[in-house]
Amino acid sequence: MRVTGTGHASMRIDTNAGSILCDPWVNPAYFASWFPFPDNSLLDWETLGDVDYLYVSHLHRDHFDAAHLKRYVSKKATVLLPEFPTSEMEDEFRELGFTKFLKTRNEEVVELDGGLKIMIQALTSPTDGPIGDSSLWVEYDGVRLLNQNDARPTDLSTFAELGHVHAHMLQFSGAIWYPMVYELPQSAKTAFGKQKRDRQFDRTWRYIDDLKADHVFPIAGPPCFLDDELWQFNDIFDDEGNIFPDQSVFLAEYAKVGGTNGIVLLPGSVSEITTEGATTTHPQPVEEFFANKVAHLEEMRERKRPIIEAEKASWRHPEIDVLKELKQRIEPLLDESIYLAKGVGGPVRFDLVGTDSSGGETIESIVVDFPGKQVRPYADEKVRYRFRTERALIEHLLHIGEVDWVNSLFLSCRFSAARIGQYNEFVYAFFKCLSSERLQYAEGWYDEHERAVDAEDITIGDWVVQRRCPHLKADLSRFGIVDGDQLTCQLHGWRFDLPSGRCLTSVGHKVRAHRVGEEAEVAEAAPSSSS
Repeated sequence: MRVTGTGHASMRIDTNAGSILCDPWVNPAYFASWFPFPDNSLLDWETLGDVDYLYVSHLHRDHFDAAHLKRYVSKKATVLLPEFPTSEMEDEFRELGFTKFLKTRNEEVVELDGGLKIMIQALTSPTDGPIGDSSLWVEYDGVRLLNQNDARPTDLSTFAELGHVHAHMLQFSGAIWYPMVYELPQSAKTAFGKQKRDRQFDRTWRYIDDLKADHVFPIAGPPCFLDDELWQFNDIFDDEGNIFPDQSVFLAEYAKVGGTNGIVLLPGSVSEITTEGATTTHPQPVEEFFANKVAHLEEMRERKRPIIEAEKASWRHPEIDVLKELKQRIEPLLDESIYLAKGVGGPVRFDLVGTDSSGGETIESIVVDFPGKQVRPYADEKVRYRFRTERALIEHLLHIGEVDWVNSLFLSCRFSAARIGQYNEFVYAFFKCLSSERLQYAEGWYDEHERAVDAEDITIGDWVVQRRCPHLKADLSRFGIVDGDQLTCQLHGWRFDLPSGRCLTSVGHKVRAHRVGEEAEVAEAAPSSSS
């Protein structure tokens, strides 16, 4: 099996029974904020795109690059579709001209022509990617590969049971806006960023230890930020709180925990993988490339500057009445929403920054009132969340009919945020679901999981706790760590106060727990609230 690195989470897998191109991303994503690094735009995409099969793990735009797919990937390719709850991915592929699809069933091995086997595991909670994420397992002639990319399954046992894996590709770096955009003192941002960076690596080590593959390939990050306004997000300033460490940092951190089997793929690197080992060639020495990272970024910044400026020029749509359009689009969804509206539990404010005819700054403040089920002008009330962004960005989202503001505005990092109290996942879940199809799926998912009862308990240290994390059902026997009276689920970093069961990370999500030796009735006084 031959794997060619094609940048970020993208790779081409070649076997004698066929080729698979995975997640090709080249064009900037999220309002021209994210670019692939190292740069992959100069690869021979005409050749790379001439494949038998195409797999895109999910619809995040650093994985699903519509313009690139339309221009460079053969329409003769068969698209390997994960079993997602909505038809959005297939619909988007058809709009791009693809006509051949293999609709897989979740966790079911499929044997393709020539003995090539594949299996796709689809994750389908409202918090998994833009309504869905997935991983691809491939086997040919005894060689097995797992392309986990961004996906965060509760464990990897499904793949391990299919036989020893020889190549494991997985994410290790950040792909979020937290904590950089929050209006906090720099010292707090650094502290929170360091915690997140450490959790990212801890989660990666656990996945690696789960699968015990022969070779580990760090992929799916980090992006680079070439716009001058976002340049500070690149991990080039010796900031221990930066959540975007690169592949060379991964190798250094991996070595600290005894990892010796890491392989970095630059765009154009080729790794020949057998049951006996892996031989990898690179277009240039990996250590030398990352030693010159700043110079590479600066050269990319100048070369891509016209692209960024052209994107910015396309955002303004002053003809749009933002308040009127938001009312028309969002109020019907608020009327449909039960769980998400209740979960948000209060008004969310958007401060839209523009300019007047004299060039002065203007701010229009609009509230999405979840309890009141309306969109209206801000009325000086206290709000749970506040977002501040350019008016032009909201105009553009309304102009294109974007149904997923998480997979556009928020991942762009082109905003600032403030909140009262804990993180609230329902805020972001709602703004990911700005279509009736998405919203109804999310409502149904939360309804099903609110009603589920997790009866199994486990013991961690001095505490008996429910086995499954109330957040997204991670197995706490594997991911749970107790420090004093606090439980941390290391899969997503969520923390719980064990005496009360209260979630310290977000609203809701109470955990059932009691001390070892206490009567069971004590635990029943604090029932679980799963979602």
